[in-house]
Amino acid sequence: MRVLHLDLDAFFASVEQRDKPSLRGKPVIVGGLGPRGVVSTASYEARVFGVRSAMSMSEARSRCPNAAYLSGRFGVYRAVSAVVMARLRELSPVVEPLSLDEAFVDLAAGPGGAPPAADEVRALARSLRSTIVDETGVTASVGVAASKLMAKIASEQAKPNGLVVIEPGTELDVLHPLPIRALPGVGPATAARLARFGVKTVGDLARITEPDLVDLLGDAHGRSLHRLSLARDDRPVSADRESKSVSVEDTFDRDLTDPALLAAIVARLADRVAQRLAKAGLSGRTITLKTRLHDFTTLSRSSTLPAPTDDARMLSWVTTQLLADLDTTGGVRLLGVGVSGLSDWVQDDLFVADAAPTALPADQADPADQVDEVLHERRGWSPGMDVVHAVHGAGWVWGSGRGRVTVRFETAATPPGPVRTFAADDPELTPAPPPPIPTDPLAAA
Repeated sequence: MRVLHLDLDAFFASVEQRDKPSLRGKPVIVGGLGPRGVVSTASYEARVFGVRSAMSMSEARSRCPNAAYLSGRFGVYRAVSAVVMARLRELSPVVEPLSLDEAFVDLAAGPGGAPPAADEVRALARSLRSTIVDETGVTASVGVAASKLMAKIASEQAKPNGLVVIEPGTELDVLHPLPIRALPGVGPATAARLARFGVKTVGDLARITEPDLVDLLGDAHGRSLHRLSLARDDRPVSADRESKSVSVEDTFDRDLTDPALLAAIVARLADRVAQRLAKAGLSGRTITLKTRLHDFTTLSRSSTLPAPTDDARMLSWVTTQLLADLDTTGGVRLLGVGVSGLSDWVQDDLFVADAAPTALPADQADPADQVDEVLHERRGWSPGMDVVHAVHGAGWVWGSGRGRVTVRFETAATPPGPVRTFAADDPELTPAPPPPIPTDPLAAA
């Protein structure tokens, strides 16, 4: 058994419950709070009501109106993730992060150079899960098996806060009763197509010959699913997956049609990407603009430079040129900017001075204020954010509106705290930096 898969349980929501004692044991939903927002993570208490990731926030509110709806604190999530990934790299130098809360580990690449025995695996996984709880206050589900496919299935079966080890030779007993959506590459469309042929479980799929699957799904997809249905998965754990691209995107509360405003938003997104590249010490050659129109048509346009860059002006110039070639008169609901073809060096852009966006005409208003509003950068007091009051101390925003902000004063190390409301411009209330990861975050639970 050489592959370990770790998945932090309801990660964003769990971190919020860790830091907010009044939310422990209650439904918590993290995501975009605007009219077009979607759920990023729902706590297990919210999942009882049918709330799930990627569901529209409006549907989540109708299913679970009494949940705490928070906008998220990604700096805190990244800090917790960094601790977890560091612990995984102590097990093996070959760690493949899939997201902030999920990763594969090649145990055979660790000390000793061979996969540990079953008893060693269980002891190692139990110690790992215990360490993560002690150091971060969140729980993890872990699966271990001979392949990535089976390790991920094992961690799904371990949820929440459990450990499942699939012994070699038992893979088909575990795999074949599962629904076909358990296989990677089987989405709703493929599942519906297979269901028309009576295929509902992985075992049903395994009984179809490879040539028939190729005829039905195409060469690459058919061959891949045939192998996976028989638990044949030789995909390696790849440590190179971590940084293939850097991107940001935003969905707007209303469809946007103003070309100047759209160009200014693209420039702001490009600046965000440039900041992330610089922070990571990376640069890239291929710049991509993602545009989702009013009718949900999604367009992707790219341009590849002769040399990698992390310069915000160059990224802005390229993406605004890509935008100018699109017909956006019907309205735009989402924009995104990404950079791929990454490297850890930058060639000085001798022509970047000529790449600045053209200045606005004298009679055209600067859309900067509108950009702040559209991208929610002036939202002020967002639900869940950390604050501190000169008199009452540390707390977090429960809600705001109509010139008022409501704060619950509590931290990870305190009992549930009192709620007080202030004027939104109260000079004694200020945003606070992300709190440190508590060393004993559940002591007050």
